[in-house]
Formats: sequence, C-alpha cells, structure tokens
Amino acid sequence: MLLPPAGAVFAAEPGTGPRKGSGLPIPRFASLRSDEVNVRTGPGTRYPVDWVFKRKLMPVEIVAEYENWRKIRDWQGASGWVHQSLLTGKRTFIIPAKQASLLKTPATSAEVVAKLDPEVMGEIRSCAGEWCRVKVGGVSGWIERTGMWGV
Repeated sequence: MLLPPAGAVFAAEPGTGPRKGSGLPIPRFASLRSDEVNVRTGPGTRYPVDWVFKRKLMPVEIVAEYENWRKIRDWQGASGWVHQSLLTGKRTFIIPAKQASLLKTPATSAEVVAKLDPEVMGEIRSCAGEWCRVKVGGVSGWIERTGMWGV
C-alpha cells in the first residue's frame, strides 16, 4: 500500500479544500494581545485548551495558519493554536537564557546601559544587521540579535 508523503495537499471539491490564512509569510513573529491567552490543541473552539499564557506582549512565532487561527510557538518551544484576535503585530522580545547587555550604541565595545536578566521582555524599535534597537521599561539601547528571542 502506498501512502502519500507527509504534509501532502490534495485538490478537493470547491469549498472543501484547505482554507487560507492571512497570506503573510510563515514563520513570523507576533506578540500576545492579552494577559490571558488560551492555547488550544487544534484550530477551533471545539479543541480543548491545553494551557493559558498569562503574559501580555510576550513574543511568539506564528508557525502555521488555518482560517482565523494561528499555531504559535513560544521561546521555550511550546506550541499550540490561538485565535488571531489574541495576537498583535507589536514586535517584542524576551531574553531567553543568560543575562544580556543593553548597550548605548550597536557595538560590543559600547557603554552598558543596563543588564537584562533572563525572561525580561521589551519592545523592538528597529533592527539593522546583527543589532536591534530596543526599549525596556523606559530605557532604550541596543542588543545583539543572538542575545534575545523574537527576531
């Protein structure tokens, strides 16, 4: 017996085939719109809630889409489905594992403005090359992309 390759998409009767999402590139980053976001086992309210995120503006990576549902992955690798209304395009980051330095200019020799501990989150202002200009609690500076998750 021959089986189709994994992930194969087949033509179907009109109206019964795969449903489109936003048409935006995948993967891409977004952030959580609310302090409580239900993460489901599948794309719809008929699927059970697997867990609840409780951290507004936490960055997530959108890895799949189905209609108005987005499969997201967090910085620790956990994934599940959320309704698109629970996400925002606001670009944020999180310090994943070890302390990172927030620098005055985009250079490793620059003055340290602040030290950011693991799980500190902030807003991404812009990125150029290996550096991103960010804001954390009223303090702005530069972080190397490798020191943060969300870009």
